[in-house]
This record gives sequence, structure tokens and C-alpha cells, in this order.
Amino acid sequence: MDKNTQAINYMKENKFEEAAGIFTEIIEENPEDPVGYVNFGNLLLHINDLTRAQRFFEKAIELDEHVATAYYGLGNLYFEQSLYPKAQENFQKAIDLGLLESDVYYLLGMTFQHQEHFKLALPYLLRATELDPDDEEALFQYGLSLAQSDHITDAKPVFESVLKMNADHSDAHYNLGVISLFNEQLSIALDHFDEALRIQPDHFLAANGKKNVEEAMSENDK
Repeated sequence: MDKNTQAINYMKENKFEEAAGIFTEIIEENPEDPVGYVNFGNLLLHINDLTRAQRFFEKAIELDEHVATAYYGLGNLYFEQSLYPKAQENFQKAIDLGLLESDVYYLLGMTFQHQEHFKLALPYLLRATELDPDDEEALFQYGLSLAQSDHITDAKPVFESVLKMNADHSDAHYNLGVISLFNEQLSIALDHFDEALRIQPDHFLAANGKKNVEEAMSENDK
């Protein structure tokens, strides 16, 4: 087992001091290799030492401006601080340099989501779901971006697919309730709001949706 693998295994076991010791050795032995700095940056990011993490990612880029994983690390760092335009820039750079994994597309999509650029989020979240079809959260966020972009008809089967993966996804039920309410399917909407509240009793939006449906039904009965 090489040192990088050993250090990463320590990180997975939450043995951060041991991992840091090995990453330090790797950097001392290969001070011109950016990979050691990226890995140490990832460790620092994991323990929320953002200032030092940034220095390590930037050092990796200084050594080799084509290291995609260093830009991905910076993207994560800025994302954690809600600096979404900076995160967006770095995730895009990572993709441009060939990092074509589900996570980077998902997080790039989420930078647009958080800036309420819902239509711009769509292609990246869709790509994330294509690269990792089992990623429940990416699929849900793709459905949410569709709904927020007024593609209600397209959003419905996406939320239904989320429920096939996780029948207890309260937010998927809530959004299906909203879509059903939009389509004037009051009883179906009520069922989804009830399910959302069964799963998450403090789901304020579902409670409000249920109240609106019950009021509409009461009006219809008059």
C-alpha cells in the first residue's frame, strides 16, 4: 500500500493526525508534486480548517495549473462558505480540465441553484444523475430545478422516481403535492401532503399545503 492510499484510509477512519503525518511526509519527499498538496488540502477541508486548506490547493495550482482536483477542492471550499460565484468558477475549471465525475456536476448545479439560476442548474444536475443514477439527492435537486423553472410536467416523473428510490422522501411528496394542487387534483395533493407530514411532522410547507387543499375542498363542497 502506497503512502497516499494509507493516508486516505486513515482519513476514512477519522484518524486525521495520522493522515496529516503521512501527507506531510509525502510533501517533504516530493515537494514539486501537486498531488500531496491537494490531498492535504482535502484533509484540512474535511476538518474545517478552511484558511490552511485554501493555501494547500493554491500551492498545488502554483505547481501545476492543470490539476483539476485542486480546483475541485477550492470549489468545495468556497461552496462551504456560500461563496457560490467563486465555487462555480472553480467547479467549471475542474470540469474543463477533465474532472468528469458526478459530484462536480452536482455541486456546480447547486451553485446555480443557490443563486436562483434554476434553468442554468438543469444541465449540470441532469449530467450528475446520468453519471450516478443512484444518487437520490442529485435526482431530487434536478426535479426541484425543473419545477422552479416552470417545467412542472417534466418535474413530476422525476419526483416519482425519487420516491421509488426512497418512499419516505418527505420533500418529494411535498413537491408532488404542489404539482397536484397546480393541476387541481386536490385529493392526490392532500395524500402527498399527508405523507410528507407522516414522514416529517414538522414539515411547515406541507402543513400549509394541506391547509390550502382542505380550504379549497371545503369551498368546493358548498
